[in-house]
Parts: sequence; structure tokens; C-alpha cells
Amino acid sequence: MALLSPGRISPRREVPADIKAPEYVGKARPRPFTGSEVKDDETIERMRIAGRIAAQALKAVAEHIVPGRTTDELDQVGHEFLCDHGAYPSTLGYKGFPKSLCTSLNEVICHGIPDDSRLEDGDIINIDITAYIGGVHGDTDATYLVGDVDEESRLLVERTHEAMMRGIKAVAPGRPVNVIGRVIEAYARRFGYGVVRDFTGHGIGTAFHSGLVIPHYDDPAWNTMIEPGMTFTIEPMLTLGSIAYDVWDDGWTVVTRDGRRTAQFEHTLLVTESGGEILTLP
Repeated sequence: MALLSPGRISPRREVPADIKAPEYVGKARPRPFTGSEVKDDETIERMRIAGRIAAQALKAVAEHIVPGRTTDELDQVGHEFLCDHGAYPSTLGYKGFPKSLCTSLNEVICHGIPDDSRLEDGDIINIDITAYIGGVHGDTDATYLVGDVDEESRLLVERTHEAMMRGIKAVAPGRPVNVIGRVIEAYARRFGYGVVRDFTGHGIGTAFHSGLVIPHYDDPAWNTMIEPGMTFTIEPMLTLGSIAYDVWDDGWTVVTRDGRRTAQFEHTLLVTESGGEILTLP
């Protein structure tokens, strides 16, 4: 199986002038977040809208995942869907990222940039898309099979989704955030999968990344207590081989060093009195 190489990136897509962009667009980096990780009811309601639009956009993109499509064409679908629904694509202009979603193929762990690379039968691809609307972000991603995929890759994708869902079920007020990673890593280890450590879940709301870290591995040092009203992502990345990685010269695309495949799933969650409510459902 040939390893990926960078393709040609098309010009940046335009967003209608009436759609409000996040504060970081056009800047080198976002303003540091200084608010509370616990959201008020009004912010949560806005996040429900952002989460639902992101989930619907992901579903729309997924319908175009077939052999022969380019990842840039998938970006166009996601971009147009978000704009048509009054949302700004959060990744567009985030620390200079040039596209409206991330397309991570095969050995790409995360942050793949859509380009003229064509999907091939047997590939797996992660689509990571975030909607900014009403001053808040909703962030989700999923890994999809392209055509006829080998059993090892299919199981990796299926089990990565299960790992995320187990992490979500572990969310409860009064528990430290490291319980999420403990559950995910224990499940992944049963199959000998690597659990990526350097890219984690994060707090989200008015900020794309608030500073709250949600690790997907077991580490007692991450002991922030989970509280009702918190909103954050759970987004485990599992690998068939090592978790060692390289970053392409574009400064974004993260690939497994051994070239083996990797999968990821992500939801944005709200912590309720009884557990975790998924905000990114269509």
C-alpha cells in the first residue's frame, strides 16, 4: 500500500460577508480563553445549535465519500453546507489552516489538509468538521470506509468508535477527567492498538479550544474534576502500530511514522447531572 504524499491545495474558499467569523481569523493565534469551563443555559442552547449543524454537515460530506472523489471536493461540500446554514467553518483561518474541514486518510492521524488527492477503493478517511454560529463552536469527526476495506482496517474503525462511546459513558460529575482516558486505553489495549497521546480532547464553547485537556490515555496527573455544565470533546485516535508520528512540511498533517493506519471519532459533550449528553448529533 503506497504511502500518501501532499497534493495541490486549491485557493481558500470565500465565506459570505453576513456570516460572523471567529475572532482568530486573520490572526496568528486565538485570544487566550479566560472564562469558565462551566457554561450557562443560554450558551448551552447556542452550542446545541452549533453541534447539530456540525453533525448535519458531517453527514452531508459522508454522502460524497466514494472512490475517485478528491478530498478538496469533500471540503467544498462541507464548506457550502455550513455557509448555507449560517455557520462559519471553524478550521478556516484557525492558526492559518487553509481549509474548511480536515481530511485525514489512512496513516494520517489528524489535521490532514484537503487537496487534489483522490480517494481509492480500500482507503479509510476521517472527516473533522466544526461549525461556528451564535458565537460558539460545535466540533465532530468520524472515520469512514471507502469502498471495499480490509478487515483489519474495518475493525480498527469500528473499535475506535466503540472506544469513544465508552469514554462518553464514563463521563459523570465528580469524576476526574482521567477516567475517560482510562476507559478508552483499557479497551484499545485489548486489541493491541496504540492510543495517541499528543493530540487530545479539549474544552469548547465560545473558544474553539479553551485550554481544558481531555486525555484519551490513562494518566492520574489529569485530575480536573468533571462538573455539570462543562462542554468538551472526546476524540480518541487509535493506531494499528506505533503512536510515533511525523508532521509534514505544511505544519499540519500528522502521520504515523511506521505508515500504519489510524482512525478517530469525535463528539462534543455537555456534562449533565447524570452523565454526558452528546451535542453533535444530526
